[in-house]
Amino acid sequence: MSTFTAINLIARPQGGPIGPELFEIVQKPMPSVGEGQFLVKQNHMSLDPAMFGWMSADTESYIPPVALGEVMRSSGIGEIVESQHPDFAVGDRVMGMMGWQEYVLSNGAGLNKVTAPLPDEAVLSVFALPGLTATQGLYGVGKPQKGETIVVSGAAGSVGSIVGQLAKADGLTVIGVVGSDEKADWIVNELGFDGAINYKTDDIAAKLAELAPKGVDVYFENTGGPIQHHVFAKMNAHGRIVVCGMIADYPKAVPDLGPNWIQVIKKRLIIQGFTMPDHFGDVPALLQKLTPYVMKGQIKHRAHVLDGLESAISGLNLFFTGDNKGKLIVKL
Repeated sequence: MSTFTAINLIARPQGGPIGPELFEIVQKPMPSVGEGQFLVKQNHMSLDPAMFGWMSADTESYIPPVALGEVMRSSGIGEIVESQHPDFAVGDRVMGMMGWQEYVLSNGAGLNKVTAPLPDEAVLSVFALPGLTATQGLYGVGKPQKGETIVVSGAAGSVGSIVGQLAKADGLTVIGVVGSDEKADWIVNELGFDGAINYKTDDIAAKLAELAPKGVDVYFENTGGPIQHHVFAKMNAHGRIVVCGMIADYPKAVPDLGPNWIQVIKKRLIIQGFTMPDHFGDVPALLQKLTPYVMKGQIKHRAHVLDGLESAISGLNLFFTGDNKGKLIVKL
């Protein structure tokens, strides 16, 4: 094989669905492996809501946008097929930022060996970005205490589902916000959440009053949208709001208005946004925190796998429609 397929970003989203006009599918020459380098065949690629920020023109974000004409950014997992690096051998599995491409040449920077005897899908669903994000956000920002009540939006998603399970294992009352009855059933009857709100069909205020009669202590925000106003109104004094994502606003040219700050003063609320690039140095400690929950069987997951590199383009829209069931992964 003399070439491989990659997908470059060639235009910025302008609001609305992600279309093929934003990308260019190209054939790249297979690189030669030099001293201190190795070649990875990527097997599974992660799709994450953070990609919408990476595609935007916003230069003031937490990470520079993907340059036009460059390979679209993403994390993935693969196997080393050729190596001239003393610390990485042929056959090693590695994980890290690889981009939308079948092969990647690396000197090892930003890639880590995968030693857990788990399938690629499980590694990307739990121990990669979703699990790290959930652990950092919940414990680093949310600071949950046994007996408190937490509401998680996007609760059936890759991050939200892990947040809810961690909180439940720690003795909190856990309420999840989802977009379908199937997802509501899954988080309650499979993951052990105490209750679920279908924001598309339920009376959100009434359902929240029923499920959280004593108010809300921690709100883990993944989606934005109307639910944020209802939960904000139910926050208890000294509550913590963890702002992880705003998927409802990503496709909009003008984001919706957020809640008024008077409540922040009255309730002495702590509201904090966070992103994982600030905490990559904490990954070993985060994995040490997360792993015991996984080993005890307290963290379940499911993956929504798309087939083929090009499926990533249309697959991103599943975040907007909510039709994905579990961690979005592309199998190459």
